[in-house]
Formats: sequence, C-alpha cells, structure tokens
Amino acid sequence: MQLQHYTKPGNILFLVLPSGISSGFVTVALPFLLTKNGFPVATTAGIIALGVSSNLWRFLWGPVVDLSLSLKKWYWIGFAATAASLILLCFTPFTVKGALLLSVIVFISQVAGTFMLLPVNSFMVKSIEANKKGQASGWYQAGSLLGTGIGGGAGLWLAEHYKAQVAGLVLCGMSFIFALVIFFIKDINHNKNKTILQGITGMGKDIFEMLKIPVALYAIVLFMTPIGSGASANIWSAIATDWKTGADTVALVTGILSGLVSALGCIAGGYIADKWGVWKAYLGCGAFCALAAFVMAVMPFIPAVYISGVLIYAFSTGLIYAAFTALILFVIGKKHAATKYSLLASLGNISVVYMTASNGWVHDAFNSKYMLLWEAFAGILFVILFSIILKRMKKKNMVPEVIQ
Repeated sequence: MQLQHYTKPGNILFLVLPSGISSGFVTVALPFLLTKNGFPVATTAGIIALGVSSNLWRFLWGPVVDLSLSLKKWYWIGFAATAASLILLCFTPFTVKGALLLSVIVFISQVAGTFMLLPVNSFMVKSIEANKKGQASGWYQAGSLLGTGIGGGAGLWLAEHYKAQVAGLVLCGMSFIFALVIFFIKDINHNKNKTILQGITGMGKDIFEMLKIPVALYAIVLFMTPIGSGASANIWSAIATDWKTGADTVALVTGILSGLVSALGCIAGGYIADKWGVWKAYLGCGAFCALAAFVMAVMPFIPAVYISGVLIYAFSTGLIYAAFTALILFVIGKKHAATKYSLLASLGNISVVYMTASNGWVHDAFNSKYMLLWEAFAGILFVILFSIILKRMKKKNMVPEVIQ
C-alpha cells in the first residue's frame, strides 16, 4: 500500500472508531448490565462518570505523546491498552461488592482510549490539508459517536444473547480491523530538539496568552457549562425499564441507531456552523438539546417515546458536538493547536461528568421525568445567560472574526 503525505479526512473516522467502541460499551452496554445485576442507578452513574472523567486529564499526557515516540507507535500503544482493558472489564464479575474494582478498570479503559485520540488529534493538525480540516473534524466526531453506537449496541446485544466475555472479544476484533487504516497514513515523529519539560513550558505560555483574549476565556467557561452535555446518553440503558423497554430494543436504539443518527447530527451541525457561525451554532444547538430532553420528559413513558426520544436526543448531541469542535478550532488559533485542542476538549468533558452524576442522583431521588427536566432546565438557563453575555461582548467589539 502506498503512503500519502496528506491524510484523507475520511481516514480519521476509522482511527477514532476503536476508542468510540470502548467508550460505547462503558456508557451504553455496561449501565444496563450493572443495573440488571442489582446496582443502583446512582452507583452506576458514578462508575460511568468516573470513566468519562478520563477525558478531563488527557491534556496532561499530551506533551508526552508529542515529544517521545512517533504518532503511529503511540496509536498502537493506545489500542493495545484499550483492547486489553476492555477484555479485562468484560471478564470481571458484575457484582455490587466489586464496584470499586469495576470503577478502576472502567477508568483505566477510558484513559487508554485517550492515548488513541491524542495521536489522531495530532494527525488532524499536522497531516490534513488546511482546506479539509473542517471535514476531518466532522469525521472525527462521527467516528466517536458511531463507535459509541457499535460498542454500546453490539456490545449489549452480544452480552445479553451470549456473554459479556464474547462481547469483549468480538468488539476488540472489530476495533483491530478499523485500526489497520493507520497503515495508510504517513507516520510523524516528534521534535527531538524539545524535551517534555520544554513542551509543557511552551504549552503553559501559549495557554496564558490565549486566556488574555476575552472571547477565548468566554468560550472556555462556556464549554464547562451544562449546555448540550448529552449526559443522559450515558445512562439511557440503565433507565430503559422506566419506559418499559426490553433489552433488544435498548441495544438497537441506544447502540447502532443512536450512533448513526448522531453521526448525521454531526454532519448537519458542521453545515450549521458554517452557515450561522460558531457562536449561533453552539448556543442554538444547545437550546435544541434542552428542548429534546424537555419534550421527552413530558411525553408518556412508553416504548415508542423511548425509541423516538433517544434518537432525537442523539441527533441533538451530534449537532452540539460538531458545533463544539468548530468552536474549539476557532478559539485555539494556529499555534500549539494539538495541545490546546486536547486541553479545551478536556474542559468540555467537565459538564459530561458532573451532569452524568447529578442525573443519576436526581433519578434515584425522584424519577426519570425530573432527571430530564433538570437537564433541560440547566441547559436552557445557561444558553440564555451566555447569549446575553455574548451580545454585550459584541457591542463592545470583543468578539474578533479570527484568533491568531
């Protein structure tokens, strides 16, 4: 096979799929399996939130990936760790007494996934043509969401009809096939003239300069709000019984169908960001996410509402994820793009962690209806607040067209 200097944007989809598959099993299949084995929803949500929290810290080991081995080597290291931890998770008994061990394995598995994403982020910055970076961003988010659908849907179906161990082995086999696309990409070696300490120092200086830009600081705070967190997607399978929905339907809807619909949402969100601009796209898509949660909360709790509600919710998260990526690319400018991308993406996952945990608490304290109302209220409140702040900033000419 012939290597190419530039990476085709579509290749990014396949590189991200293995990490998405691992994440999908943890956030979709595992919650259903845990609650089925007697875990309270709050405990389940806590375990999932811990796993999701791994995304908060990936910027810390970003300089290590950038300044040591080549990107391909780090990708394979990340893949090996992701596959091994997924298999270990599937071979660990799902008992309430073993909640601590499960929590540790879940966290390690999701940390391993970030070691696959970091090289992919660098490939996007360094080996995608400038006029195709937007396409790459869309494929990146689509790959993550589609992988989540595969890992969640296929993983749950295999675990229910066979065993969790079978699910782990099959998912790892699929992931390996997708990962082979890395051979079509030209490898990139690190800059041997810089040490890790120098890389961290340079990152700190650049971040400090970025924080001096008011609109960049505004965006960073915006990323940490509950707007469009998509947190309910992490526990749909755990609360499916509230809508009297069976395991096979849950596997299909929260898995592959949600992945496909979310991927379509990513594509649509990309077009919206290009047409409306990143600010209107992010806040507008965030409002749509809140509306999706609200409508599902007030509708009857029957299987048909669960199916349609989860899919509409999935489309809304696809919209906001695409707008999120577009806004990150706007904020980070051109210097140290890979490092700053990881940092802002990490900050963007803060809301996913605390909203997943709080959703679980609200569910157990009240019910699914109030959980969705809570998420909708929190989202729309911050959409209104930050829309007002943005409007005032524009009046003071504090919102530049481009950040260098």
